Amino acid sequence: LAAIAPGQKRRKVPLSVIPDHMKQAVLAIEDRRFYTHPGVDPIRMVGALITNLRGDKRYLEGASTITQQVAKNFLLSSDQTMERKLKEVILSIRIERAFTKKQILELYLNEIYLGGGAYGVAAAAQTYWDKSLNELSIADCAYLATLPKAPSNYNPFRFPERAVARRNWVIDRMVENGFVTKEE
Repeated sequence: LAAIAPGQKRRKVPLSVIPDHMKQAVLAIEDRRFYTHPGVDPIRMVGALITNLRGDKRYLEGASTITQQVAKNFLLSSDQTMERKLKEVILSIRIERAFTKKQILELYLNEIYLGGGAYGVAAAAQTYWDKSLNELSIADCAYLATLPKAPSNYNPFRFPERAVARRNWVIDRMVENGFVTKEE
């Protein structure tokens, strides 16, 4: 096991302890076809390519699946090169063959950086709200799901309006995907 660097907060938990709404919020925002693709999502890749070629956004659209993010975070550098992306695709397909979807999602939810020194959703729930996972509301789960994209940009203490807007966008995606109802 690697040593935990000073300032890092980690608390690994089994997938069974992570609330369904937390899993659903992450899937809604990060990888809605997670359970049906083989590690890479060709539909998402084509969509991102078209968007990026059009130049519709200030930033390039990403197409990484949760499995690709696991491959990058555990095995590769963060270099933005075609070579690294190709390795990520190959490793993702291999990871999908070696692990179940549940194992991959558990790795992701326990290791993803969510700001404030917190790695994983359990540590982030403690860091932001001093709550355990079973105390999280749908809104809390949706908020935590926003953080992998840019934790410092959605910090609720520094940018509350931005954080709430992004959280609400995630909730809309959860409704769109049938994970929660509008009433909830």
